Amino acid sequence: MFAELGWAPTRIGEISLRRRQEPTTKIEVYEVKLGDEYLMSSLFTVAEEELARLGLAALPDRPGDVVVGGLGLGYTARAVLADSRVRSMTVVEALAPVIDWHREDLIPHGRELTTDPRTTMLHGDFFALLRDGAGFDPADRGRRFDAILVDIDHSPVNVLDPSHAALYTPDGLERLAGRLRPGGVFGLWSDDAPDETFLTTLRQPFATAAAHVVTFPNPLTGGRSANTVYIAGVD
Repeated sequence: MFAELGWAPTRIGEISLRRRQEPTTKIEVYEVKLGDEYLMSSLFTVAEEELARLGLAALPDRPGDVVVGGLGLGYTARAVLADSRVRSMTVVEALAPVIDWHREDLIPHGRELTTDPRTTMLHGDFFALLRDGAGFDPADRGRRFDAILVDIDHSPVNVLDPSHAALYTPDGLERLAGRLRPGGVFGLWSDDAPDETFLTTLRQPFATAAAHVVTFPNPLTGGRSANTVYIAGVD
């Protein structure tokens, strides 16, 4: 009915991987928690997958190199690899235990993801790598990518760590846009409804920006829930 598959202290708190039977649906659920806060659940994955699909759909029809900020349970990353145009994918994850759980196959399809020849797992702080100019390829600090897809914070105004907030400012978004090739795309998952203030900020460094509301059935309430996926592109 319940098992804690992994646990580790990190710089932002204790992180754990749990598997349990959900009493309402009677299905097996995997969850990642930071302290008492839920980061990811296999019960709700539609918007995480749509982050990849919507982001890659906005790209020109060419082979692409993709950065995924935040590994979680791997749903965004696996959806990226499902696109045959993807030439390479770098997953940036700040918490080493999360990478280990995938490599040890504690998470369904974890090793399938980590052993794909297109996948590079980069243990590092996505926000610091961007802010400090190190970039997302240790062998090429100036490397640019076709898509950068981020699912780390709950929303641009509800961040997991105060150091993340700088990304969602005009300067932070300008730095991110500078890591994209011409025609490149930035995608962002958010648990909140579309934020017009953030969209206005997003449109400063990006040529296009839109908020997509992704709805999905919620078996716990019997109704529907929604997340937001922001997609922005450079010329």
